[in-house]
Amino acid sequence: MFIGIEIGGTKLQLVAGEKNGVVLQRLKLTVNPAAGADGIRKQIKEVLPKLMATFGITAIGVGFGGPVDWKVNRICRSHQIEGWSEFDLGGWLQQIAGVTARVDNDANVAALGEARLGAGQGLSPVFYVTLGSGVGGGLIVDGRIYHGASPGEAEVGHLRLDRQGTIVEARCSGWAVDARIRDLKTGDPGSLLCKNPGFGQGGEAKQLPAALREGDGAAKRILAELAEDLGFGLSHVVHLFHPQLIVLGGGLSGIGEPLRAAVERALPPFTMEAFAPGPRVALAALGEDAVPVGALLLAGE
Repeated sequence: MFIGIEIGGTKLQLVAGEKNGVVLQRLKLTVNPAAGADGIRKQIKEVLPKLMATFGITAIGVGFGGPVDWKVNRICRSHQIEGWSEFDLGGWLQQIAGVTARVDNDANVAALGEARLGAGQGLSPVFYVTLGSGVGGGLIVDGRIYHGASPGEAEVGHLRLDRQGTIVEARCSGWAVDARIRDLKTGDPGSLLCKNPGFGQGGEAKQLPAALREGDGAAKRILAELAEDLGFGLSHVVHLFHPQLIVLGGGLSGIGEPLRAAVERALPPFTMEAFAPGPRVALAALGEDAVPVGALLLAGE
């Protein structure tokens, strides 16, 4: 029995389960960014003993939202939450839980889950991109996380889209799409996206699927721009690593088939003809469980 933990900028999940990824119990908590890393550690310290007491836990796996030195289970930094820089998360967890803890970047861990138990089963290499509050990536080769020189994350979100420094994350993250929708207030106020009661309060991207189903013109334009920017960024992944499959995960993957199909159409024009037809693009099969399930697999190793 193992524990898998997902630590993100807005989400904290802890699951207890087996090394085959079966989740037996889960706890979901909301992160308060203002409380910093201390606040998140306090939450973990409060709920972890309950899981430890219920199950005979032998190890813990963690998917962390930021660069990690996976060799020593230490956090390098968080781009969203203060107080994580150079924190020995693995050592801290071992101290409070009494079992070994392995820590890796959350996109790497989600990629592991999807490659072994999700959309990428039986394929290699598999590249996973998470489209959430940020944009991250993970590469799985022959069922194992590919690590470059430490901290070694596949930072697809920080690939440049131009020489002026525009990065994939600035165009393809959930927050970036939210901002683009809010701009419709002056650019296209008649769009269905502007008529949602929660407009202007954050999370506007959640309204894209409904607007797309209604054929909203602005929603179609935003989807096309998102797919083209992401396709251009992923073309570099294709040229370097030649994955058999690209998996789309994170909150924006909730757009579903329209996003998957648009990215799959956008990718070929940016890649060498010799690579045609190129990798297949799929939605994450594990959904929100990609990181915690991958963390269980990490713990099982």
